[in-house]
Amino acid sequence: MSKISFFSSVLLVSISCNVAFAQKSQLQIARNSVGKLQVAINGKQDAKKQLSILGEGVKAVEAAQNDKKTKKWPETWAIKAYLSAYVSIIETDEGNADRYYNLAIQALDSAKRLDKFQANSNLISAATYNVNIRKQNKGGVAYAKGDFAAAYELLKDVSDFLPKDTALAINTALSAQSIQAYDNALLYFKRAKDNGIKNPVVFQSMAEMYSSKFEHELAIKTLEDGIKVNPYNVFLTNDYINLLLDNEKYTEALHVIESTLKVETGNKLLFFLYGYLQQHKANNSTAELAYNRALALDENYFDALYQLGLVYINSANESLKNGKKENSGKFSSYINRAEIALLQAHEVNQNDKATVQLLMDIYTRKGRLDKIQELKGKLEEF
Repeated sequence: MSKISFFSSVLLVSISCNVAFAQKSQLQIARNSVGKLQVAINGKQDAKKQLSILGEGVKAVEAAQNDKKTKKWPETWAIKAYLSAYVSIIETDEGNADRYYNLAIQALDSAKRLDKFQANSNLISAATYNVNIRKQNKGGVAYAKGDFAAAYELLKDVSDFLPKDTALAINTALSAQSIQAYDNALLYFKRAKDNGIKNPVVFQSMAEMYSSKFEHELAIKTLEDGIKVNPYNVFLTNDYINLLLDNEKYTEALHVIESTLKVETGNKLLFFLYGYLQQHKANNSTAELAYNRALALDENYFDALYQLGLVYINSANESLKNGKKENSGKFSSYINRAEIALLQAHEVNQNDKATVQLLMDIYTRKGRLDKIQELKGKLEEF
C-alpha cells in the first residue's frame, strides 16, 4: 500500500464584538466564545480547556438558532459552523467528532445561503477551512483502512479546496488509482505536477496510465518532463528508453542511452539496450562491445549472454557471404565464441528453449550428434 501523509492545522478567525446589547443574549455568548477560543489557542491551552469554551459557545449558538429572530441571522449559522468544525478537529471521540463535523456542514450551508452581503465571510471561510481539515483526516483514516473509494471522495473535495497543495493532490491521485479511476488519478497527479512536484514516481505513474490509454506521446512527454527535474534518475530514464523502444523510436532511444552512459557507467541495462540497438542496425562489432560491458558488470546477465551469442552467430554468417577460403577460420572462431556465450546463458537459465535451440544449431554445424541428442532430451523435458 502506498504511504500517504496528512497535515493537521486549523484556521482561526477574529470577529468584531462591538455590537452592544442591553441584554447578554445567547448570540453574544457565542460571539464571546469565539474570542475566548482564540485566546486559549494563542496561549497554548490544552484541548480540555478549549473544549470547555467550545461547549459553552455551541450551547449558546444552538439556543440562538432556535430563537425565531436570531435563527434568521447568517451570523448565528456562521458561528455554529466555525465552533462545530473546530470541535470536530480536536475532539478525540470519533463518534462525537463526526457528529460535530456533520453539524458544521449543515450550518455552513445555512450560513452561505443567508449571508447575502458577505458580512460573515471571515467566519465562513475559517469554518470551511476547518471542515476540510476534518475531511482530510477522515480521508486518511479511510485510506489506511483500505476504503479507497471513500478516501477519494473525501480527499478530492479537499484538494479542490486547496489546489496548490501537492501532497494532497498526490494522496487524492493515489486513492483514485487504487480504485482504477485512472482519468481521475491523472487529473490529480497532473495538478501536483503543474504545481511543481518533483517526485519521480508521479511522472512514472502518469506515464504508465497514459500508455494504458494508448496516449503514447503524452506518456513520452511526461517522462521527458520528469527527467528535466530529475536529471539522470535511473528509473525515469529506464522507463523513458523502454517507452521509446516500445514505440519504435530507435534513433531517439539510442541518443538518450549514449548521453546517459556518459554519466551512468555502471548501468548494465543501458549497455545491454545500447548493444541491442546497435545489433538492430547490424553493427555487430559495436553490439559485441556493449554486451561485454554489460557482462563485465554482471557475468551472469542472461539477456546479454543470449544476445552476444546471436551477435557471434550473425558475424559467423556474414563471414561466409564473401566466399573466401580465409573466412572459414573466422566462421569457426565466431561459432566457437557463440557456443561459449550460449552455454553460459544455458547455465544461467536452463529452461530457456531458444537458447537450447541455438546450441543445437551450432552443434549441427559442428557435426556433434552426441550434443544434439543430449539437448533434444532436454527439449522433451520442457
